This record gives sequence, structure tokens and C-alpha cells, in this order.
Amino acid sequence: MKTLGEVPVGESAVIVKLHGEGPLRRHLMDLGLIKGTPFKVVKVAPLGDPVEISVRGYELSIRKEEAAIVEVR
Repeated sequence: MKTLGEVPVGESAVIVKLHGEGPLRRHLMDLGLIKGTPFKVVKVAPLGDPVEISVRGYELSIRKEEAAIVEVR
């Protein structure tokens, strides 16, 4: 399983599944991270947290913990 946090800067991928439960999963879905959504990794902070992605026409920064539950292809 490849996660959003493993996608290199400048590469694109598509969301396959959101793992996890509860408020964190719901929060990511509310931000537009749902199955089949393409995105591009724009940049990663020097220590790897947060990760900035371009999704649905806007820039979104998410933490490592959040990126770890997003399965991509």
C-alpha cells in the first residue's frame, strides 16, 4: 500500500481509499480527499511535516499522520 506521504514532490497520484475512522477521516473527506480524486504534491517541509498538495484547484497542507491514512496509486 502506497500512501500520500510517500509520493515524491512534483509527482501526481490518485486517491484509492481513506483508512481510519472518526473525525480525522471525516475531516479529510470534507477537504475534498475522496476516492478517485487526483492530486499533485507541491512541496514538503524540511522535516517532512506538513505536506502541501494541489487538489481540486486549491493548495492544501496536511500533517504526516493525515497523509499516512490516505492510500494512493
